[in-house]
Amino acid sequence: MKENNKTEAFYNRLREQLEAHTTWPSEYLYKFIVPSSLEKIAEIEAIFDETGAMINTRDSSKGNYTSLSIKVTMDSPDAVIEKYLQVSEVDGVISL
Repeated sequence: MKENNKTEAFYNRLREQLEAHTTWPSEYLYKFIVPSSLEKIAEIEAIFDETGAMINTRDSSKGNYTSLSIKVTMDSPDAVIEKYLQVSEVDGVISL
């Protein structure tokens, strides 16, 4: 199975789960890990700019990586997935 098919299947399953178990609009918690770089962190923060998101960062014990927890009210499952797709464009990001 191609990577694009796996990614599409993942987001379709996520959409179904969010539709079945959540009333929208709803608060959603994103979690990402990026190599510790102010530029990469700023890229992710910019994606959530003007959304009213609460963003918390934490460096790994060795300082090589930074985790970001982003709590934000989203309007729909599609809006949640759109943010994941935007963040996936940041080089080196891992979505949890």
